[in-house]
Amino acid sequence: MRISLSNLEFFGFHGLYEGEKKIGNQFIVDIHIDFTPKVTIVSDLNETIDYVHVYNKVKQIMGTPTPLLETLVCKIADQILLDHTIADKVFVQITKQKLAIPYFVGDTSVSIERKRD
Repeated sequence: MRISLSNLEFFGFHGLYEGEKKIGNQFIVDIHIDFTPKVTIVSDLNETIDYVHVYNKVKQIMGTPTPLLETLVCKIADQILLDHTIADKVFVQITKQKLAIPYFVGDTSVSIERKRD
């Protein structure tokens, strides 16, 4: 089974450069969590992954200024695996929408996929 949280929007002050730390930027976060329920038919929140809990953790992590997106995707993936023991695999992608590079059109993203050991 998979739970996805897509196109989550956060404003944050992540980046290496002073301008990014002062002005901030818009970030999009996408998450896919693969898990194996212990029951055949999931009928209770305790048998699945609470996406509200996941969102609140992501919001907390995204609210802390961090120089590298690589650090953020790792923290989010690790936290999901830590908080949800039924999670088998987590994919996290963070997209920075506006880069402080002259004439750069587009966006950039960093992603990670982590599996439970």
